[in-house]
Amino acid sequence: MSETDDLRALMEADRWIDRVNAQKTHLPEMAELAALEVELRGLSKALNEAQATLVPVRAAYELAQGEGERLRARVTNLDMTLSNSTANARELAALQTELQHVRELLEHNDDRELEYLMAFEPLDEAVGVVKATAQPAVARRSELQLEITELQASLEDELVALRMQRKACSEAVTPQLLTRYEAAMARVGTSGASQVVSGRCDGCRIALSPLDVDRWKGQPEGSLMTCPECGRLLLP
Repeated sequence: MSETDDLRALMEADRWIDRVNAQKTHLPEMAELAALEVELRGLSKALNEAQATLVPVRAAYELAQGEGERLRARVTNLDMTLSNSTANARELAALQTELQHVRELLEHNDDRELEYLMAFEPLDEAVGVVKATAQPAVARRSELQLEITELQASLEDELVALRMQRKACSEAVTPQLLTRYEAAMARVGTSGASQVVSGRCDGCRIALSPLDVDRWKGQPEGSLMTCPECGRLLLP
């Protein structure tokens, strides 16, 4: 192989490394995961808002339930007392008055309990809907995280092999040419050489001037000019 062929092999090795590195950070699964995270953040916000609305209604409903149980127990106790009482008329009248009052309180409390229940049920259902919607999204997030980890591990293995191949390619290039190549690569990244395609440097995609194209075509064998825009070595 000629010096140019050795340099071309090194350029292609570096380009493959750059492609795989880009693939590692631009997996379709990563884009899907990012969109899913946005969706889950929205669901989390909706859940927090729904629960914030639900909590005081639930507390009021449970409080009314507890008060209802207390009043019913008092009604039962008063009924039993009246049924078994041997008290005088005045005491019986007091018990009857209290019983009537407790029954009125219970009726009022039952109305409130029903109101709270009617308000509580749709709010509780809304919370359930948000949770049900989030469950498959959470499961998919876990799947994607695992897939991304596995894919990136596979790509990292590929990079190890490519870097070994790149090392072999670099060792085949003459030290002087390798120094020029590495210096250009340090400036622009990806690779230190490029090809001219349809009058353009395929590294920076900038069209060469007609004069530069003539210079490139007329360069002596073994001599490589650099792209006037990006500084990469232009391969014949």
